Amino acid sequence: DILGTGKTLIQQTYERFRKVIPAENFLIVTNNRYFNLVKEQLPELMDSQILLEPLRRNTAPCLAYACSKIQKKSAHANIIVSPSDHLILKEDQFIHEIENGIQFVENNDALLTLGIKPSRPETGYGYIQIADRVSFKDVNNLFEVKTFTEKPDLEMAQIFLETGEFFWNSGIFLWSLDSILKSFNQHLPEVDALFKNGINHYDTEDEISFINKTYSECPNISIDYGIMEKAANVFVLCADFGWSDLGTWGSLFENSNKDEQNNIVSGGKTFLYDSKDCIIKMPEDKIVVVQGLEDYIVVESDNTLLICKKEVEQQIRQFVADVSMSTNKEIR
Repeated sequence: DILGTGKTLIQQTYERFRKVIPAENFLIVTNNRYFNLVKEQLPELMDSQILLEPLRRNTAPCLAYACSKIQKKSAHANIIVSPSDHLILKEDQFIHEIENGIQFVENNDALLTLGIKPSRPETGYGYIQIADRVSFKDVNNLFEVKTFTEKPDLEMAQIFLETGEFFWNSGIFLWSLDSILKSFNQHLPEVDALFKNGINHYDTEDEISFINKTYSECPNISIDYGIMEKAANVFVLCADFGWSDLGTWGSLFENSNKDEQNNIVSGGKTFLYDSKDCIIKMPEDKIVVVQGLEDYIVVESDNTLLICKKEVEQQIRQFVADVSMSTNKEIR
């Protein structure tokens, strides 16, 4: 519950989609270490609705697994893919766009993503360049996709913002089961074949051992790179429904309550002097004194302290990797 709303992001995501999806049609794909945590967060779901990954293999294997399971239950399903940690401020508008999107993919061989109008030159998001507008019912914000661009530098992100042709890639996808299975077969045949082999193992006591073996043989590849950037039938529904994926400190800063000096402070007993535009996140049992900082991130997790400028937050993954390698300690 990083925004202090009383609910975690996965709970908010589940409740948001419950407006259009019955509880029994949800699948959660997560690492096997998080099974009990997901059950605690979403007790309405059955154990069989939580698909457990033994290894990190990015989003293409994750979706191949889920779609293979769906295929065994329904050959004519329409699918919404969503990360569990997105912030949506205008939920009614969001549901309206989802309903339009489902109608489109139900009637067309299409891979559809939701594009977000950018509000700043963000370097932490992928971008979608739009092409021609698509005529579909009374929807006027549907376009063919021209290009995908992953996490540009600041100069390029500024150009994208100024052209008006680029939208943030939300990572929310809609498609029919038939369309995505055809795309896996065409663009990622090795991944497609691996999960097709499990048709007789899914929903049996052999499923876990099959998945453990399959993931060890899977490439580490995203759905964006593996399929969306290659397919010819990709479309984008451009919208503004108060979206943030909260995957960057910048997006967290933008969407959190701030004090009179524009600082975000949580946890600990913190004393700030001559400091502004900072993010301070500390354990409850720490006393912290910060003086003379502007635009900094100061955060402690797992007894590891990070202090860095907000503008270089994209390097944090490298910082974490360096520390983990040097200390043999996994940092989160």
